[in-house]
Amino acid sequence: MKWLRWGSLSMAVAAAFGGGAQAQEMPVPEFLPTTDQAIAWIDAEPSVSMARNLAEAASYGGAAVKASPYEWTTTLQGQRRRYQDTGLNSNEFNVQIERTIRIVGKAGLDRQLGDLDARVGRAKFVMARHETAQALSAMWISLIVAKRQLNLLNEQMGFAASNVEAVKRRKRAGDASTLEVNLAQADLGEVKRQASNASTDLSKSRAALLTRFPSAEPGSATLPEPRPPVWQEAEWRERIVAASDAMQTAQGEWEKSQLTAQRVRADRIPDPTIGIFAGTEARRNEKIIGVSVSIPLSGTYRAEKARQAGKEMDAALSSLDRARIDSQLEAMQTYSEAKGSFERWRIATESADLAEQNAQMTQRAYLLGETDLQSLLLAQRQSLEASRAAIGAQGDAVSWEMRMLIDAHLIWNLALD
Repeated sequence: MKWLRWGSLSMAVAAAFGGGAQAQEMPVPEFLPTTDQAIAWIDAEPSVSMARNLAEAASYGGAAVKASPYEWTTTLQGQRRRYQDTGLNSNEFNVQIERTIRIVGKAGLDRQLGDLDARVGRAKFVMARHETAQALSAMWISLIVAKRQLNLLNEQMGFAASNVEAVKRRKRAGDASTLEVNLAQADLGEVKRQASNASTDLSKSRAALLTRFPSAEPGSATLPEPRPPVWQEAEWRERIVAASDAMQTAQGEWEKSQLTAQRVRADRIPDPTIGIFAGTEARRNEKIIGVSVSIPLSGTYRAEKARQAGKEMDAALSSLDRARIDSQLEAMQTYSEAKGSFERWRIATESADLAEQNAQMTQRAYLLGETDLQSLLLAQRQSLEASRAAIGAQGDAVSWEMRMLIDAHLIWNLALD
């Protein structure tokens, strides 16, 4: 039944990819948290909450850039003038209002920069959600694997205890030696040691998951049998790179650096401050009204800032190129790991089946007196190690498979970001 469900999942992946870069999401695999659960846990995670606040701050910052840093300035002056010839006083005042205005297209550039600030902040928030989704998937699978490992060792501990009792009965009947009893007890002790380690690993895995996602608990969820990638590497890479949050962030930063460089170059022509003023003098016999214009004289500072912005734009382009290379490399490595881990799981499963058959055959041979206890214990130990390796390989294969789905934004509504 698991193979059927996973086969349906493979067809869902194929259908999702049928739409190209704008492909729709696919149903969430049954063993993972539901979309509603995952969204709630991811959005409540501290790093995502921080990124959300920073994105909102970037949105407000962008609105401020669009609105302009220039504001109206008012000046009110009052003075008393005393005439020496008459001894009379003249109460005089002057009021002025002024504002600096953006010229040579700076207002339009600021509007674009404000929009980009908000977009880059949103891209960083989306990247934080993506990284947290990867962590949730990995920790969820790790806990399921840890549970299976402990269950296997507890089961093996029962077999080892049965061996001890059986050897003791044979010793009382004169068919086994004290050495064989000691061997069986030592084997039981080794299994108990491994079970203790597995219990510790389970506690650590559960603590790691619940510390970061307090409400998350897999319960009785079991891993499906892994499946190989249903698409070729180039198709996976195209989808994953197109959905790369790091690429979106780097693209936004580069576009922002371009506009910033244009804005700084435009700022080499200083913005004028224009105002109007009015006042009275000579005991209000003289009324004054006028216009003022002040313009800073551009110098070396503005020229050097323009050169700095140009180099920062070049650096942002290099960062974009690096992000593109890293995204492609990560996509290729993830695909290789998914494909390789499936093959390793297949080999480990076959080895575990053979080791289990060998242990069963050795058990029958021991009961018939055709082999000794050491051979039986060795066969059981090999079967246990092979089974543990198969469980670990299954966890790795499923984990890489889920990583590909998350990188491609195919589950948990990540495509909506």
